[in-house]
Amino acid sequence: MSKRAYGTLLLAFMLAATAALAGCGGGDSDKKLIRIGEVTRSLFYAPQYVAIEKGFFEEEGLKIELTTTPGGDKTMTALLSNVIDVALVGSETSIYVYQQGADDPVINFAQLTQTDGTFLVAREKIDNFDWNSLKGSVFLGQRVGGMPQMAGEFAMKKNGIDPHHDLELIQNVDFANIPAAFSSGTGDYVQLFEPTASIFEKEGRGHVVASFGTESGHLPYTVFMTKESFIKKNKKDVQAFTNAVYKAQNWVAAHSADEIADVVLPYFENVDRDILVSSIDRYKQQGSFATDPIVDEAEWNNLIDVITSAGELDKRPEHGVLVNTEFAKEAIAAVKQ
Repeated sequence: MSKRAYGTLLLAFMLAATAALAGCGGGDSDKKLIRIGEVTRSLFYAPQYVAIEKGFFEEEGLKIELTTTPGGDKTMTALLSNVIDVALVGSETSIYVYQQGADDPVINFAQLTQTDGTFLVAREKIDNFDWNSLKGSVFLGQRVGGMPQMAGEFAMKKNGIDPHHDLELIQNVDFANIPAAFSSGTGDYVQLFEPTASIFEKEGRGHVVASFGTESGHLPYTVFMTKESFIKKNKKDVQAFTNAVYKAQNWVAAHSADEIADVVLPYFENVDRDILVSSIDRYKQQGSFATDPIVDEAEWNNLIDVITSAGELDKRPEHGVLVNTEFAKEAIAAVKQ
């Protein structure tokens, strides 16, 4: 989401509390309710679903309501308007809110993914892909100002490709419609998340030729965040939440893609199990799932470099302004592996 869009955030969208409710963790009525808004439903967020399904939130005295709030703008609006308590979204959204001069800044407190989660998919099979193949092509990209697009452009520039001059870049297709647009013939290349990338390969509609996650390096790509005021009033609950996330991260690191697929299957009922396994394995192999909740300074600075390269940053926020590592560090010290 572009920083410009946040100026009209609260007027643009008011989320109904009942919309797209999914994946509630069980638990007794005496458990603290935490409402999570995830920016999309994705295998990229497998550790979150593991935390719910394996009962890690319940162990920490929490009951979870999980709502899918499609898009960074809608997710952040839901958070700022108190429809949800915690947002699972890209860290760039907290930066855009900060740049608007928010009195109650959004704080990143527990990292879930540490790389970009998209893959470069070509319409035709390419045995020995070279980034120069993108020159003169039609590229079906992601939304301006969103992390997928910014990380994609960062990776292209790293490989000597100017995404705004060396190819025809299409960015006027809504996120949810990008796969269908590519299937219908738009573009020579497209940027896709899993499991869509694997589904396209299986059905012969496209072929994965590169990973934007590998190319753009470690960064706080998807993070649990909340308002500073919520943290001040609910420190115990934020700590419990972070503990549960870390338990799930340990579990994911210790188990196979096959075992993880069995746990997250209820969240992807319309996806073949073999696709779930291959998608999760692809993310595990490239180290996309964070192994602990800490948003460290090196990752943050890489994120800032990516956003700066995309021309979406007015001023460079320091790590300590929008990141709180206190809960992550305490979780690492308290949770037995």
